[in-house]
Amino acid sequence: MSQALLAGLARTTRPQSAVRRFLALDAVVTGANGIAYAVASGPLGEFLGVDAGLLLELGVLLAVYAAGVAWLASRPQPPALGVKLVVDINAVWAVLSIVALLAWLEPTTAGLVWTPLQAATVGGFALAQWAALRAVAASR
Repeated sequence: MSQALLAGLARTTRPQSAVRRFLALDAVVTGANGIAYAVASGPLGEFLGVDAGLLLELGVLLAVYAAGVAWLASRPQPPALGVKLVVDINAVWAVLSIVALLAWLEPTTAGLVWTPLQAATVGGFALAQWAALRAVAASR
């Protein structure tokens, strides 16, 4: 990802701020998703064609994960190891979402659209966070 594109997406030319902004955006989106899954697991499960119990568990997991990502985003200089862990978890989540879709989920049409869409979003977070972290390292 080019520096200009990274700066445009993060709306800052300071790499450390870009890392924090991408982490914060990830925390907000993931937290909202997790809360929705947890609070409305029944209706959302029916709508997406995913077991409500699984959606509830994923919702709680995502909410806790989002809190950790938010904590990292709140640090003036998020530790590189923590950011790398978030990048890795996001990449694994994106891949496992597609694997689950192909291997064992039997989603509705909405679920068939939603699953790759959320996988692409999470993969995009991983890419943006990784690029911002590299920019931080290059600026030192």
